[in-house]
Amino acid sequence: MTVDDQAFIVTGQVQQQAWRDRVLPPVEQVRPGLWSVPTPFPQSPLRYVLAYLLETRRGPVLVDTGWPSEDAWDGLVAGVRATGHEIGDVSAVLITHGHADHFGLARRIRRESGAPVMIHELEVAASHQFASIAEFRTADRIWLRRRGMPAAEIDALFPEGDEPPEWRDPPDVLLQDGDRPLGDAVAVRALWTPGHTPGHLCFVHEEHNVLLTGDHVLPRISPNISPSPRVRADTLGEYLGSLAAIEDMPVDEVLPAHEYRFRGLGARVRQLQAHHRARLREVVEAVVDLDGPTTMAVAERLTWSRPWSESQGIVRRSAVGETYAHLLHLERRGLLTGGAGGEEAGPGQVDAWRPAAEAGLLVEALLR
Repeated sequence: MTVDDQAFIVTGQVQQQAWRDRVLPPVEQVRPGLWSVPTPFPQSPLRYVLAYLLETRRGPVLVDTGWPSEDAWDGLVAGVRATGHEIGDVSAVLITHGHADHFGLARRIRRESGAPVMIHELEVAASHQFASIAEFRTADRIWLRRRGMPAAEIDALFPEGDEPPEWRDPPDVLLQDGDRPLGDAVAVRALWTPGHTPGHLCFVHEEHNVLLTGDHVLPRISPNISPSPRVRADTLGEYLGSLAAIEDMPVDEVLPAHEYRFRGLGARVRQLQAHHRARLREVVEAVVDLDGPTTMAVAERLTWSRPWSESQGIVRRSAVGETYAHLLHLERRGLLTGGAGGEEAGPGQVDAWRPAAEAGLLVEALLR
């Protein structure tokens, strides 16, 4: 029986127990020369980030870094030391995607070690959509108004704060699908998996036959696929395409950036695909039942891990973005109409989603 035929199996059992106990898991050697290095993720339900250290002849290489905070930095320094190395020895930093919990300490590592930072070129393009955090927040406010979020909730989402220095910090090497960022002597290959972000990368370690998935495939949750406030990209379509591309990879183990390691990539991919099919049906049912709802109104009708009334702040923002991704995917398939559009929309325009066909035909289309 191949790994792909097996059911989903948790292999990082110590990590899983740490997750349940709400504590930081230990540093673990998961393969010869390949270590899991957790760092704290303060004030986040994700609790920690799993960076990975690869031992190479040039020195240790880090895959992802952790949140830009002193706690995360201290955890990373101590974790690297537990593998028998020092942070100043790091020879390269590979980044799965440009979210701050993955990219946030890259600048500081480069300053300490001189290690080049490598990321997919589309992550850099995405960051250059906005000249500053303030500009992003302005665009996001407009986007949320068009999705139907009340002004008071929008205001609560945007506390004043300094712009993190990592916001526009340029990487040293831009990667593309199929690149071998550490050279031909190291069996690591970049795999482009857009959806969670435009330039999200997984990394295949061909010698150990493991897949470092970043946020693309996690064991317990589905990554958020909200589109940027300035584009109308079909991020769900991109994500489903990226899932299909890796479904049949016969890897021995999956090493995600959050939660815990597992075996059974194909089984987990099929769980995620089933989740999104169910969510699409739920979205269609909500639109059929309501009269031209906004995205916010549809989101209120969906099934979430906690009651909608308990969903506040960034959690609710993520839920609205996730709902919009599903609505936009259905619009791209010709099943719904009524999104308020991007920057070209009028200043007061809001979503008014409606079926593009009779309800029975919509359900049939979803089942195809």
